[in-house]
Amino acid sequence: MIIIKRFIDKVSATRGNNLVLPMEEAKMLRDEIAKLLADNYELLNKDVTENNAVMQVEINGGKW
Repeated sequence: MIIIKRFIDKVSATRGNNLVLPMEEAKMLRDEIAKLLADNYELLNKDVTENNAVMQVEINGGKW
């Protein structure tokens, strides 16, 4: 989550219309988001199959 927090801080601090990320940082952000989504997907499927219950997850981007 550190990379995502850094990205949010950069977006908050940016005064212009553009935000430029180095390729390495962009790849780390992509990987962290993909892992987070995969973990949430796994948890959702695990809960549904074990408890036959539906879990609703809402992801909010906050100010951006």
